[in-house]
Amino acid sequence: MSSIRQAATEVHLNLNVRGMKPSATVAINERSDALRREGRQVFKLGLGQSPFPVPSPVVEELRANAFQKDYLPVRGLPALREAVADYHRRRQGVQGTTENVLIGPGSKELMFLLQLVFYGDILIPTPAWVSYAPQAKIIGRNIHWLPTERESGYRLTPAQLAEHCEADPKRPRVLILNYPSNPTGLTYTQGELEELAKVAAQYRVVVLSDEIYGELNFDGKHVSIARFYPEGTIISSGLSKWCGAGGWRLGTFMFPRDLAWLQGAMASVGSETFTATSAPIQFAAVRAFKGGTDIEDYLVLARRVLSALGKWCAGRLEAGGASVPSPQGAFYLFPDFSGLREKLRARKVRNSAQLCERLLNETGVAVLPGSDFGRGPEELSARLAYVDFDGAKALAAAREVAPDKPLEEPFLREVAPNVTTAIDKMAEWLNAS
Repeated sequence: MSSIRQAATEVHLNLNVRGMKPSATVAINERSDALRREGRQVFKLGLGQSPFPVPSPVVEELRANAFQKDYLPVRGLPALREAVADYHRRRQGVQGTTENVLIGPGSKELMFLLQLVFYGDILIPTPAWVSYAPQAKIIGRNIHWLPTERESGYRLTPAQLAEHCEADPKRPRVLILNYPSNPTGLTYTQGELEELAKVAAQYRVVVLSDEIYGELNFDGKHVSIARFYPEGTIISSGLSKWCGAGGWRLGTFMFPRDLAWLQGAMASVGSETFTATSAPIQFAAVRAFKGGTDIEDYLVLARRVLSALGKWCAGRLEAGGASVPSPQGAFYLFPDFSGLREKLRARKVRNSAQLCERLLNETGVAVLPGSDFGRGPEELSARLAYVDFDGAKALAAAREVAPDKPLEEPFLREVAPNVTTAIDKMAEWLNAS
């Protein structure tokens, strides 16, 4: 590119975008694939993509609707919106109708539109998913980090939320609450959600409850904050995590009636941007949200595999000197290596980015630094997604083990060899002299 053309390109870049890097999770996945093409052995624990196949009834529904070619309403296929509303009533007792649901090409796109049309500050408890803050930055919203502590399970406390809001009680705000959490794999108790709901209601905070991993709560008893703050909570979900369909790109928002104006504004912008979500995907998604025995059996097995594997990984890393809260849902761990700070400093590792770069170069294990998730670079934390395994094989094998029997280490090493080997390599590297 000539110097003149390069200068012109830089001048015309939006200042909110200039210097912005690609999404960290996307970047680590593409880098891992490139290294594999070069012949390197890489253990892909960077991108949080479900390892499990899409349930067969949902796949069959997609096949049956492949002929669907027409644009659907921007708010979504009415039958799907009805199925989503019924799903939230059935699962959470949250009352709503077809009119309260908005469908989009991924929950990520809907989150972006929400921040675009709602004029207010964005509150993000950290550690947090990598794209919340960059979306706010692109749009030009004020971002307020609300750091949480390992000792409290990386959960936002009602006192923290109240302290922030008290400084300017009437300021419009959106609180993004994600649980089970990407990146920690932890979640909130019902009592904690009730107390947070009281504070949010007191200050009229709009809560964007990102429950994309709700069905992967290991005990199958996910609770939505919308139960306790129905008038101010938007529930975000989709097909990517619990239904194994990340590449299908379908997200859902369930709005309270009091925020119909916000839903309408988002739909108007959607009509000028994505126009409509893929028709065949929407028809297939109706089957997913209607649930049934086949899908429930699939979820029970997926939770069982993820719970056993996640807890084994946490224990192995703990034995290697890391501090790792045992996961309660999703497929992530957020180990903290601060207890090994002196040993790592002697190896010229002083921050989380250096830690992850050395792990990739010296062990082939691809994980992301805690700094990508809103933590200070000096905190020696990382996020790993224990998903580098054949999910179909794991589900089939788990089905052969009696429900009352644990999935023990030999089973995990058999069905998830890349993950268990990667964790072994991490633990060995941490203890190297």
